[in-house]
Amino acid sequence: MNISLNRFSRAVALTATLLAATSLTAGTARADDSEGIVVYNAQHQSLGQEWVDAFTKQTGINVTMRQGSDMQFANQIIQEDEASPADVFLTENSPAMTLVDAAGLFAPIDTETLDQLPEEFRPKDGMWTGIAARSTVFAYDKTKLTEDQLPKSMLDLADPAWKGRWGAAPVGADFQAIVSALLQLKGEEVTASWLKALKENGTSYKSNTVAMKAVNAGEVEGAIIYHYYWFGDQAATAENSKNVALHYFKNQDPGAFVSISGGGILKSSQHQKEAQAFLKFITGKAGQAILKTGTSYEYAVGKGAASNEKLVPMPDLQAPKIDAAALNSKKVVEMITAAGLI
Repeated sequence: MNISLNRFSRAVALTATLLAATSLTAGTARADDSEGIVVYNAQHQSLGQEWVDAFTKQTGINVTMRQGSDMQFANQIIQEDEASPADVFLTENSPAMTLVDAAGLFAPIDTETLDQLPEEFRPKDGMWTGIAARSTVFAYDKTKLTEDQLPKSMLDLADPAWKGRWGAAPVGADFQAIVSALLQLKGEEVTASWLKALKENGTSYKSNTVAMKAVNAGEVEGAIIYHYYWFGDQAATAENSKNVALHYFKNQDPGAFVSISGGGILKSSQHQKEAQAFLKFITGKAGQAILKTGTSYEYAVGKGAASNEKLVPMPDLQAPKIDAAALNSKKVVEMITAAGLI
């Protein structure tokens, strides 16, 4: 097991290094402009670009955005340490934030920025902050399943009755965040049993998008994904979701987990003032308004900020209470690997 995990860790580090070498914006130097910043963006590129464009328009501060994924960038930042060219790190899920925070590589976020969010959307240590959120859902084939046939809990999918009928994307940061929440809520034994059921009963896909496509095509009856994949496809052509509906588990179920996207400032940044301004912007009224009017369909998390009107109101999700700063990505990767899912 240790050999397997070491190989996996080396593979993640190598992937992160290759990502840096082939990033959309080439080079390893810090931003050329003394007033500019470099953002390692693991959020969706479209949302990151909307934030960057609006911020630059308002402040005149240039932003160089490099695109990657949560754990790739987290491991890259740790490897780069004080030599990192990044000023700001944005993620889709919080485990990558806690990994960098635990390495002591973040600078404290300004109090004015932290005060723009409710306490449940930011860690107590103030070293990073929530910037958006997404809900776990069961995307199901509405041509095959009726509401009374849907699982009451995400844990019900471990029942042999669901063998061959559902799937998920275990290699992605999204799924790993969901499993981290399950681990925090139900403990190691329940989590290991559920992962074993996915291995034995379910189908593994390489991404949430592919999993939703599989449901739409009738390959499986349902899949655990995040909500916004469905909303985004519906807003476009609905080509990959015309046969799909969303089931919200609610009732503080592990399957009702709401994941927090995070933002942090590297303490090695030579542009602290500009980096702080960027996080203050995206967590403030203008930045959060982009979540309401843009194309991401993610939830706004700022105080008084409204989300897209098409989304189920966040209070109605009845999400379980999770300490985002305590989600254990390392343990979860070990458990997912032990289950044979990656």
